[in-house]
Amino acid sequence: MSGLKRRYIITVFLLIVACRHMSAQQFTISGKVIDANNEPLEFVSVRISSTLNGALTNEKGEYMVSASKRDTVEIIFSCVGYKTEKRALIEPEGDLKLNMRLYHKDWYLDEVSVSEFRKQTSTLEILDAKDLRLMPDATGGSIEALLTTMPGVHSNNELSTQYSVRGGNYDENLVYINGIEVYRPLTVQSGQQEGLSIINPDMVESVGFSSGGFAAEYGDKMSSVLDIKYRKPEKYIEGSVSASLMGASVAIGSKVKNFTQLHGLRYKRNTSLLSSLDTQGEYDPTFIDYQTYMTYQINPKWGISLLGNISHNLYNFIPQSRTTSFGTYSSLTEFKVYFDGAEHDKFQTFFGALTLDYSPNSNTKLSLFTSAFATNEIIKYDISGEYWLSELDAANAGDNVSTEAGTLGYGSYREHANNQLNAAIYAVSVKGVSHLKKNNELHYGINYQYERIKDRVREWETRDSAGYNLPHTGNGIDMIYAISSHQDMNSNRLSAYIQDTYKWGSKIGRFTLTAGVRAAYWDFNNEFTVSPRASLGYIPSFEERLTFRFATGLYYQAPFYKELRDTVRNENGNVVVRLNKDIKSQQAIHFILGSDFTFRLASRPFKFTAEVYYKILNHLIPYEVDNVSIWYRDGNISHGYATGLDMKLFGEFVPGVDSWIAFSLMSTQEYINGVKVPRPTDQRYSFTIYFQDYIPRFPRFKVSLRGVFADGLPQSAPRKGRDEGWFRPPPYKRIDIGAYCMLAGGNDRVMKRPFFRELKSIWLGFDIFNLFDFSNVNSYYWVTDIYNQQSAVPNYLTRRQFNVKLTVDF
Repeated sequence: MSGLKRRYIITVFLLIVACRHMSAQQFTISGKVIDANNEPLEFVSVRISSTLNGALTNEKGEYMVSASKRDTVEIIFSCVGYKTEKRALIEPEGDLKLNMRLYHKDWYLDEVSVSEFRKQTSTLEILDAKDLRLMPDATGGSIEALLTTMPGVHSNNELSTQYSVRGGNYDENLVYINGIEVYRPLTVQSGQQEGLSIINPDMVESVGFSSGGFAAEYGDKMSSVLDIKYRKPEKYIEGSVSASLMGASVAIGSKVKNFTQLHGLRYKRNTSLLSSLDTQGEYDPTFIDYQTYMTYQINPKWGISLLGNISHNLYNFIPQSRTTSFGTYSSLTEFKVYFDGAEHDKFQTFFGALTLDYSPNSNTKLSLFTSAFATNEIIKYDISGEYWLSELDAANAGDNVSTEAGTLGYGSYREHANNQLNAAIYAVSVKGVSHLKKNNELHYGINYQYERIKDRVREWETRDSAGYNLPHTGNGIDMIYAISSHQDMNSNRLSAYIQDTYKWGSKIGRFTLTAGVRAAYWDFNNEFTVSPRASLGYIPSFEERLTFRFATGLYYQAPFYKELRDTVRNENGNVVVRLNKDIKSQQAIHFILGSDFTFRLASRPFKFTAEVYYKILNHLIPYEVDNVSIWYRDGNISHGYATGLDMKLFGEFVPGVDSWIAFSLMSTQEYINGVKVPRPTDQRYSFTIYFQDYIPRFPRFKVSLRGVFADGLPQSAPRKGRDEGWFRPPPYKRIDIGAYCMLAGGNDRVMKRPFFRELKSIWLGFDIFNLFDFSNVNSYYWVTDIYNQQSAVPNYLTRRQFNVKLTVDF
């Protein structure tokens, strides 16, 4: 054998031995990365410390990386917006499986924190519920108060948690808690009666909100979806307790092995806030709400959870007098009333949902939902009054006191109601999620719902002016308004959906496409609807700070009981309620184009968001709004549109804390009897701000400000449509401010004492609602004289009020 050949054989042999030796020194690490909600995280960097070995997780959150054997191998998990985690493997042997959970990254200034921005490729925006903790809010700290600071979301009543989105009304918003649709009381007439929101903010883990163009997995309404997830406790015992001049709340959670439980109790009594209204009297509201969320993981494949809610709201009111001045300085008018009688309202709701989860493998999750909702609503009042409408002479009065220059009208009235509504909704649904490929996710589900409603109404109003009954016909005594109802209704609904989300990348950027279809059937009117929906998200490779999204779809507003109620005169000439079986679903076609741009200014992160939208509205049912009460009329006789622009600048205006400003332009019109009129929610412009600050040397002293300046909503005379005339009240303007101090928390010496050892923090806050004491108008009371001329007397909302709040977290 030649020397050259011998050397070649020896070299090959040595290479083989070396490769075998190196192979013996290599091993693989694989696993899955999830977030705090057990959702897989994509694009997480997994790398071996001090080497170039690494990988990115796929859409399922899965990864695989190779490493060389040594005494200690350190693995680093990192992702934008999440805390970096490290794990050390001591003398690893063989291939290993390592799963990891990442939590949102927070930079703390004591208790104030701010997170990185996440990419939003769909119309569903994830909001941070922590922003609500220090937000001054007259409703007592509701998630809806956070929503109404967002562009396109409006509320012109600080006593109510109801909101309108991009020209829709209060009934057009979907609300889900843990994947289950929840409902509000149906007959609430004013914000004073409303009580507590069904969402307990102390129990919330995440908030998802879409103001249009949402996916097929969400139900049949035209405007928005609010998707709430309640949290699972992570400790043996945790929670919070708070008390204020407006009420109190307590939330307690616990985790023991595979069982978690979370309980929340809230009490609200906003007597001081109501006492600032023009109508003086004895306000006696009592609102109580209890909720529970319990989970048990039977084994890796099976899990069960229970969500429950009991709400008991009482509103008792004995009015005494009312004095309202309105008009201009040169033409000032005073409306004065002395009352007799009382109002007693009760709203009781019960809700329960049992969920069974099954994961046959790592790619599929199936859930069986069963839920029941029941409401018992009683509104009773019998109130009479003597009123005077007077012209005031402000110019010639002294000491800033106006004198009466003459009487414009006087009279008396009596309002009576004895209404009761009982409703029950039972639902069974199956939902599933399947990961077909690493970048392909399929959602599907079917739902059956049974509804039972019992409605009893007896309501009327009489009015007398200058000794004449109104309306004055000369042929007898008539009522200005009277209605009765004796209706029972049972119906069944069936719906199903399927949607697919596909993600891919190319040289020009990353894309996310979600497309689906939803079908529904209602046996009350034998209507079948099909709702296709789609959205496309795009992150360009040339500028990853930019995100574009487009969404479109056909959305239906499935009628519920309120839309069915129609009034007719029976054979005795009385106005009664009948159910309109010819009613059809209202329809909206959405076109939404939006973009996000993230940037840094003065070394602080900011995000600018803009969305333009156009909605074609067909088969509309005209309605009128009085306070928070919505009255539909005349069936599907209208069509229209809604279009607008929403913008928001979000970021650290002050280092370390989140603030934002939002601005919206909108127009929503409809055609009624051939007349083009603004819809009742046509708020042409709105500006909102939420600003947080702190004292640099004393960061535990913090201030937050919430401001609103928005266009007034169109108003019309009672029992007359906007096609017969309408007007706008003055703009709605309000600023609430709160100052808060962390009395103890973190590493404070007092927190190490036995009594405080288990506590996280103690906060004391002081709020001023309506800082500048603006007189905002929510609705109008109409006074008619003998000549049948009407004067609109404004119903002013709350004035400046103060609140003190103490919160303890543990």
